Parts: sequence; C-alpha cells; structure tokens
Amino acid sequence: MLKMGSEGEGVRTPKMELEAEGTLNSKMKGVGNQSSKDMIFRADRIDLKSLDAQLEKHLSRVWSRSLDTKRPTEEWEIDLAKLDLRYVVAHGAYGTVYRGTYDNLDVAVKVLDWGEDGVATAAETAALRASFRQEVAVWHKLEHPNVTKFIGASMGVSSLKIPSKNSSSGTEETLPSRACCVLVEFLSGGTLKQYLIRNRRKKLAYKIVIQLALDLSRGLSYLHSKKIVHRDVKSENMLLDANRNLKIADFGVARVEAMNPSDMTGETGTLGYMAPEVLDGKPYNRRCDVYSFGICLWEIYCCDMPYPDLSFADVSSAVVRQNLRPEIPRCCPSALANIMRKCWDANPNKRPEMEEVVRMLEALDTSKGGGMIPEDQASGCFCFAPTRGP
Repeated sequence: MLKMGSEGEGVRTPKMELEAEGTLNSKMKGVGNQSSKDMIFRADRIDLKSLDAQLEKHLSRVWSRSLDTKRPTEEWEIDLAKLDLRYVVAHGAYGTVYRGTYDNLDVAVKVLDWGEDGVATAAETAALRASFRQEVAVWHKLEHPNVTKFIGASMGVSSLKIPSKNSSSGTEETLPSRACCVLVEFLSGGTLKQYLIRNRRKKLAYKIVIQLALDLSRGLSYLHSKKIVHRDVKSENMLLDANRNLKIADFGVARVEAMNPSDMTGETGTLGYMAPEVLDGKPYNRRCDVYSFGICLWEIYCCDMPYPDLSFADVSSAVVRQNLRPEIPRCCPSALANIMRKCWDANPNKRPEMEEVVRMLEALDTSKGGGMIPEDQASGCFCFAPTRGP
C-alpha cells in the first residue's frame, strides 16, 4: 500500500523518509507477528523487471510440466535417472553434446535447447517440440550399420544433472524448460571431418576412400528408402567407430534444428555442401542429399575442404549462377570423377539415386591404386601429375 501526501504537506526530505521508516519499523515490532496483507511496501523499491522475469520462468515451467503430464509415455522415452552425463564433447548453435552412460551403455547425449531463453515464443517452442517428437518416432525404428544407432530420447530434462563448465565448482547447471535430449551410441572415432583433417597431408589409400564412400552412400540409400531426407549431409555429420566404419548422424535432429526461428544463416561449413536449388530457395527433394554426397566424395578423396578461400556469399552465388564445383585433381580415376560430376549436376533430375551410386561405387576397381598423391610426393602442385596414388 502506497500513501500519497496531501497538498499541504509539502515535499518530504530523505531525512524525513528515514525517520518515518524508523517510526514504522518500531511500530511494527510492537505489533508482534503481522500478516502479509497488513505489510506496507515501498513501491519505489519493487524491481518490476525482476518480478516479470521470475514470473515468466515460473509460467514456462508450469506450461512444460502440464504438457508432459497430459501425454502418454512413448516407447522411446528414457528414464533420466539412469542417465549419467560425464563431460562435454561439443557445443552447437542449438545445444550441447555430452558423453555419458545409460544402463551401462556408452552414449552420446545431445541436449537441445534451440538457442537462448526468450528467442522462441510459446507457439514456436510447441512446434519445435512437436517436430522433435515426430522425428524421434521415425528415428527409433531405423536400424542400419551405416546409421548411428538410436538409444532413446526425453521430452523434458528438468531432472537431468548437467555437469558444470567449471569442474572445480562442483555445481550443476540448469536448462530451459523447453529443452529435450536424444541419446545415440557413442562412436570413439570422432567425425569424418576430423579424420580427413588428420590425413590432409598424407591422403588416403584408394581402398579406404571407396570404403568410406560406400558406407556413406549405403546409409543415405537406406534413409531415402524410408522417405527420409537428411538435408545436412557433410563430413562433420558423419561419425566413425573404432574400426573406421562410417555412420550417419543427426539426420533426424538436423531437420528439426533447421526450424529454429533464430537461425537465419545456417551453420558454419554447411553452404559448401548445399545443392543449387537449396541455395536458391527453390523446392527440393532427396536429390539435394545426392549433391551433398558428391561434395563429400570429393572431400574424402582429396582430404581437403571445398572452396576454402571463398566467403559464404561468394560460394552461394557462384554455385547457383556460375556452376562452381570443386576442382577434381588429374590423378583421380576417371570412373570416380564421373560419379562426382553426376552427383553434383546442376539439374536435380539428372542426379542418380543413391541406390545407383552404391552400385557404381561397388563396381570400381581398387586393386591398382588411384588415391590422391600425398603432398610430399607430388611433383608440382595439387596432384596434377598423371601418376596414380596408393
């Protein structure tokens, strides 16, 4: 309750305010236990901004809990009490990947919060969560040696213990109420991109190039047979196990992440793999994955990045309007070079289906070598000698 002075009272000085406050406190002490409704609050000392923020967080938690209590438990949902997060593996625009254990299984846990608090409205958050549920419902039914094995997911993470970034503090972090998490098998070989970077100087033997390409093409062919378009095929989204077997990751989550209302530019490194029709904002289908596979095939052969010296804007414009593609080295066997060109054809309808790509790769002869020539063995620059590599 705030009392205003009458017109005859004049202006009250800070000293008078303090004296009045002291009188009030002494009177309150004499009253004994006073109910909250009889309390007098200073309006100028109420932090309305802080109250708004607290109210927003409370309503968000209540909203999230009400959603979770109304829906039935799905067969793919995990028991968070069995999940133990150990440490951070990677950070992304939409969340964090942790290494952990679940029911004695070594797992990778991707916690998705879709950006910072306050970015998405309640309606957008609801749409993101609904799409996440749909993707997970598809993912948990898939099983293929070249697709990362799905373990489970959770629509809420309120009871999940998140390791603190400062391990010495011993405290745990909290997550937005809208956050979800997905568990997949943990693969110790890291990403295909990391593997190619490690071999950038010495390059890969031709047999290894074709083995990796076949793993990727078979995985994509399987996804396409299930009416799933990956839409973000790149070496960073491919994982390797201890035996160098390649498995596709993030094919479901990548599709949900693309709906993030705060994502306006795409993730770093993605544009170099995107088909012209996608870059140009035109309708696209599974053939956009075939284009991206062609770029990945070049990358696996060369152990290099496409368009390393061009900006994103330059890549986008040149791919669409000037038919820019990575330069195929002369030492590349013609049969493999032809597969690359067919896959990254500007016309989506002229690109082969991934099933056909598998057959073309299986027909290649790797017994005579043909891999990219290592830099320390090449005469001249960038493998333009006619000699074949390993």
